Amino acid sequence: MIKKLLKTVVVVVAVALSVGARAQLVVDITSGIDDPTPIAISPFSWSGNGVLPEDVSGIISADLRRSGLFKPVPKEDMLSFPKSAEEVVYRDWRVLGTEYVVTGRIEPQAAGYLLSFDLVNIFGQHKMFTKQVSGGSRQLRDIAHRAADEIYQAITGIRGAFSTEMLYVEEDRRGGQRSYSLMRADIDGARPKLIRRFSQPVMSPAWSPDGQDVAYVSFETGRPAIFRENLATGARKQLTNFKGLNSSPTWSPDGTKMAMVLSKDGNPEIYVMDLRTGKFTRLTRHFAIDTEPNWMPDGKSLVFTSDRGGKPQIYELTLATGQVDRLTFDGDYNARPRISPDGKTLVMVHRSRGVFTIATMDIKTGRIRVLTQTRLDESPSIAPNGAMLMYATKQGDKGILAAVSLDAGVKYKLPSKRGSVREPAWSPYIE
Repeated sequence: MIKKLLKTVVVVVAVALSVGARAQLVVDITSGIDDPTPIAISPFSWSGNGVLPEDVSGIISADLRRSGLFKPVPKEDMLSFPKSAEEVVYRDWRVLGTEYVVTGRIEPQAAGYLLSFDLVNIFGQHKMFTKQVSGGSRQLRDIAHRAADEIYQAITGIRGAFSTEMLYVEEDRRGGQRSYSLMRADIDGARPKLIRRFSQPVMSPAWSPDGQDVAYVSFETGRPAIFRENLATGARKQLTNFKGLNSSPTWSPDGTKMAMVLSKDGNPEIYVMDLRTGKFTRLTRHFAIDTEPNWMPDGKSLVFTSDRGGKPQIYELTLATGQVDRLTFDGDYNARPRISPDGKTLVMVHRSRGVFTIATMDIKTGRIRVLTQTRLDESPSIAPNGAMLMYATKQGDKGILAAVSLDAGVKYKLPSKRGSVREPAWSPYIE
């Protein structure tokens, strides 16, 4: 019999407190593809008064460089600074070996800014597009990221994900006291904001499919409990309060259900909670430990970690039939499964020669590719365009975040200037 859930709603007066003075994560690119595409982001013109608070062309350049697929031309190497496609002298850019040039113009609007920008193909000698992006007075970074998304998609054919965000947990020690902060930031680590601070551990942050809510596990009640929190209002609801494990929340693709791990009936099992009715459905029944559920993109099955074969491996549970199939056989440890948006690739923590790394597996062929060579890699989270994933790792004794492309060609680190960071969760596209 399902017990009546204890529901707590707390309205936080100061939602997503800005912590502009807080040290942010810093991008450190360690590896890119061998032959990145040369591109120039010419400094944008500004027709308003004063100086813009953000370098929009610089942010676009950094976004494209961080993808590892592009090599932006340094400003000091440019022979001219065209403000429109008509001002581009193709010969000058061919001399530099530049394949694409971006020009742009920023204009003030009543409530913010308007960016008009052009993408020019130098060797094809034609303008590919002119587009506009607008935003409020505090959205210059958003405008820049959206423009970078458009440029990235026009050249690669893949939707850009520079406008997305991430969640992560920051652990800090001051005066002998530990604190745990659930943080939200741009995907490049900029604009970190505190969602909520805890004196007890917080873990497993997970985005809702629409990016409006997060779920996480907090120990603030003295034992693990799953909470749901709205990012805009700070309204919070405790979803579970069972004895034992309450862990690994993950939203269904349509946002109506949440899979999780509960041990309320004695053994860690996978359950699904209907978020509209509060009803729980138990999905697994096995004496082994079943944990870390993650939905397939079509919502018809779940992957999860289980030691029912003797060691942790990854299994798939078909919801309609209850059938469980083992997916991983290579290696003596495979855990924390995550599925790429196209449903073709399994990302996981894989133990190879005693070292925990991040690996992918082609679900159809079973072929495994190890992506990282660091240590104690954990908590992979995939970008919504399936091009990159973020994970937690160690640098010395400090926890840091890192990212790698799913073909292992691009890598960068996101160390924090303060404290240890872990448990990254890459957001969906937020419209």
